[in-house]
Amino acid sequence: MENKKPLLKVENLKKYFNIQGRQLKAVDNVSFELYKGETLGLVGESGCGKSTIGKTILRLHEPTDGKVIFDGVSVYDLSKNKMKDIRKKMQIIFQDPYSSLDPRMNVADIIGEALDIHQLVKGEARTARIKELLRLVGLNDDHLSRFAHEFSGGQRQRIGIARALAVEPDFIVCDEPISALDVSIQAQIVNLMKELQNRLGLTYLFIAHDLSMVRYISDRILVMYLGNMVELAESDTLSMKPLHPYTEVLLSAVPIPNPSIEQSRKRIIVEGEVPSPIDPPPICPFYGRCPKAMDICKGKKPLWKEVEPQHFVACHLY
Repeated sequence: MENKKPLLKVENLKKYFNIQGRQLKAVDNVSFELYKGETLGLVGESGCGKSTIGKTILRLHEPTDGKVIFDGVSVYDLSKNKMKDIRKKMQIIFQDPYSSLDPRMNVADIIGEALDIHQLVKGEARTARIKELLRLVGLNDDHLSRFAHEFSGGQRQRIGIARALAVEPDFIVCDEPISALDVSIQAQIVNLMKELQNRLGLTYLFIAHDLSMVRYISDRILVMYLGNMVELAESDTLSMKPLHPYTEVLLSAVPIPNPSIEQSRKRIIVEGEVPSPIDPPPICPFYGRCPKAMDICKGKKPLWKEVEPQHFVACHLY
């Protein structure tokens, strides 16, 4: 990977929100690269800044600081008109497939809206393209005239995926695309996304809190805690040899489909509350809950370092 040119490069990304004159540090100095055809999983508990990272990359949130370079172009330096052009290459699949679909529009209009905005196809070619997209995500022509409320959750998410694919993007932010779905449907959607990635050469930033599903779809995994990066490694490496105590906590919560192993293994329970991201002190963000905390952890934030080849961690243990 290191010899290839990244499709997406995020450099020192920060997103702070002003809350009554104080700063909520939702994303604090995040950097990573994403290569064409790769899936980078982004995991962490609710409120750690995962979705904010995805939306800030796409400029659905304006950044506080940092850079995003997409295919050699500095995204934050673009004008509104130029952003319209690059949005054809950068799309998003939202978490809730019901609230993200306009209830007043039928499927043809929902998928066709992006085609109209970017003036890609018209008339019969537009209808043919919408039908092609429906078939691509496992739906059929009969669904064209239906409305969002007439579909199941899994079908609605397929419509959301078709909408994202309409403009033929290279990169898609998948913002917890399965968390609102039944467990039985989650695997279907993830397998569909893997199939589409192989067929279309897509690149994903896959955001989720379910580490088992992220491990299945991702090439590499970035673990977040309270807006900070804590560990980054290849998926198998992270699963077999986690370095950060927080990553160990997350992995211990993943069920193992073998009753004898599941009953005998030890679950890591952390105590204490997640600290406030508003004006946090310059210490390790996991210090108050970490089972391996040391005195140095409350003195300064750990540096982000490459401990092993392509395995990065921010922890005073290393």
